[in-house]
Amino acid sequence: MNFFKSKRNKSSSSSVIKDMNRKQKRYESLVNVYSADLYRYALWVCRDPEVAQDLVQETCLRAWKSIDSLLDDKSAKAWLFTILRRENARRFERKQLSLVDIDDYEVAAEEESSPYDKELIQQKIAALPADYKEPLLLQLIAGFTAEEIAAQLDLNKNTVLTRLFRAKNLLKTNLKVEINNTGEAHG
Repeated sequence: MNFFKSKRNKSSSSSVIKDMNRKQKRYESLVNVYSADLYRYALWVCRDPEVAQDLVQETCLRAWKSIDSLLDDKSAKAWLFTILRRENARRFERKQLSLVDIDDYEVAAEEESSPYDKELIQQKIAALPADYKEPLLLQLIAGFTAEEIAAQLDLNKNTVLTRLFRAKNLLKTNLKVEINNTGEAHG
């Protein structure tokens, strides 16, 4: 009787090991494929390389813990980006910002920059309302389609298309205003 018991435990532990190896290979393939995209999106969201790395690490950790809930590998990218967006939101839930008296600091003089400067575009994108900024970043940085963005944000596809259209127009208008102001100030 002892012989059968030890035999059953060996086969049971063997299947557990095979399952873990399968899970690990699946996880590693997802991370290898999407880690660069996740980092690029995280960097756009937080603008701090160290925080972006932390966000990607937390995303990967949560993905590992719940890899079994991913039923279709085709939706892995959207699944990972959803995890990253939620991790970023959690970051603000935990963080208590300290208030500073603005009178204690001097305002630095602004540098002259090209109207097509990447920083200017980043600033104008960051200044967009969240309803417009988030779908735009998901499309520009992550390369998601309108359908994928709609699924991630729990919106209708037409709503996403409208927000993308409005975000691009608002961005274009803000850049034109900046160019005109810069031209008038320096011209």
